[in-house]
Amino acid sequence: MDPRVEKLAQVMIHYSLKLKKGQLIKIVGEAVSMPLIEAAYREAIAVGAHPYVQIKAPQLEEVLLKEGSDDQITFLPPHLKHEIKKIDAYLVIMGNSNTRYLSGVDPQKHAMMRKASAPLFRIYFNRTADGSLTWCGTQFPTLADAQEANMSLSDFEDFVYKAGHVHRGDPVKHWKKVAKEQARLCKILDRVDQIHVRAEGTDLRLRVGGRKWVNCAGTENFPDGEIFTSPLEKSAEGYIRYTYPAVYMGHEVEDVRLWFKKGKVVKEQAGRNEGYLKAMLDMDRGARYLGEFAIGTNYEIKQFTKNILFDEKIGGTCHLAVGKSIPEAGGKNDSALHWDMVCDLKRGSEITADGKVIYRNGKFTI
Repeated sequence: MDPRVEKLAQVMIHYSLKLKKGQLIKIVGEAVSMPLIEAAYREAIAVGAHPYVQIKAPQLEEVLLKEGSDDQITFLPPHLKHEIKKIDAYLVIMGNSNTRYLSGVDPQKHAMMRKASAPLFRIYFNRTADGSLTWCGTQFPTLADAQEANMSLSDFEDFVYKAGHVHRGDPVKHWKKVAKEQARLCKILDRVDQIHVRAEGTDLRLRVGGRKWVNCAGTENFPDGEIFTSPLEKSAEGYIRYTYPAVYMGHEVEDVRLWFKKGKVVKEQAGRNEGYLKAMLDMDRGARYLGEFAIGTNYEIKQFTKNILFDEKIGGTCHLAVGKSIPEAGGKNDSALHWDMVCDLKRGSEITADGKVIYRNGKFTI
């Protein structure tokens, strides 16, 4: 086994999840990610926890969405709600055998399934907010994900482990340093109300007063590197043009432009796959409102990979998610959708907070 796999598993179990003896942990991933699933399982056993594994079979989800009735697609197995209430830790290992397995699915069917899952998301977000459930998602490098990122497998492996500083002797030391610096930024921004983002094709104002800025340094996503908050639900005014394609559940939407009025997306355009964008925004009442505003701080991630785990963390970018707010930040918008879209701020950009420049051309100025 690649020693970096075992090292990543150790970071996940001990630093990210802080797993303890006797806790119940669910580990989820595709069979193609089995090396990391096994390493994490073994580490959880060593801690004295109670791990169990769900192996995802994406082809079965495709069958359901293509061949199932509306009743079957929206059915929630009874055990899922019980499970999300009982587990103490949840480790999601991302690694695909086919990144586009849902690309042929009717967007309306997909939206229907996501909407039906909303009760589970509410429980999950509330438990992560109150600290009763620890969660982390990470990436196992697979051939399909490497191809999606336009890299060889070995280059993608190096990219993944470097982004998380797993290639270094003590990655936890690095992430604790990141946490300290981001805590300083969050403390300043917690006192801010008006945010104004300007970049090419973007002039957007929103309010964040009374909301909390959250410091992301490897405890819920890994790799990490961002600070985020949930804007006041009816505050967004203006427009934004996302630099990179917006990728969601195997669907790629290019050149997304959104116009906001009183917090709501009142107009949307896309250079490609606009129909899918509209279907997702019409999923439910909350899907057209912002759930998150964030700034990426991981400067080890220098290229777009079509993998939001990495892309939303790119140093010198911001991302705004339509849909579900994060209760941890004080957000109140409810939706089955949470779709992060990334805007590059490295050139000709500026963010002001209550009229003061805090960020220019990809770097904080405070």
